[in-house]
Amino acid sequence: MPSFDIVSEIEMFEIANAVGNTQKELATRFDFRGSSANVELQEKNKTVVLTAESDFQVDQLRAMLEQHLVKRKLDVQIMDVKDMHASGRTMTQSILLKDGLDQDTAKKIVRHIKDAGFKVQAAIQGDKIRVSDKKRDALQTLIADLRQQSFGIPLQFNNFKD
Repeated sequence: MPSFDIVSEIEMFEIANAVGNTQKELATRFDFRGSSANVELQEKNKTVVLTAESDFQVDQLRAMLEQHLVKRKLDVQIMDVKDMHASGRTMTQSILLKDGLDQDTAKKIVRHIKDAGFKVQAAIQGDKIRVSDKKRDALQTLIADLRQQSFGIPLQFNNFKD
């Protein structure tokens, strides 16, 4: 019976490349010359920390990071932007990277599949959803429908089996 998995995974090497490109652009930008602005990736915590002298510069750093993520074909929905806070003369903002399907989002996706009238079997299995049906066309139609929806995280469809 044909099946596939719905997952939400991030590729840390692509994020590391986007952060590296942001750091290179930061070094060449005239408006950041002489400032203590910094972009740092903490891979263990899956966090990006932006540090600058003003909130405007932190906003500019976040915009540069988003631009480089889009260039690397990463969805900006993976970013969970936290509030800025001041410490001394610098402003700091943390961005958590969303990885994996949490239970609430998985339940929303399964509920959408049922409410949309698809006659497929969807089962939550940890941080993925396994969807199966007798007809391959029904699964492909479901994938097209889910690509149109927004659940707050980017979805990938893998492990498609006939």
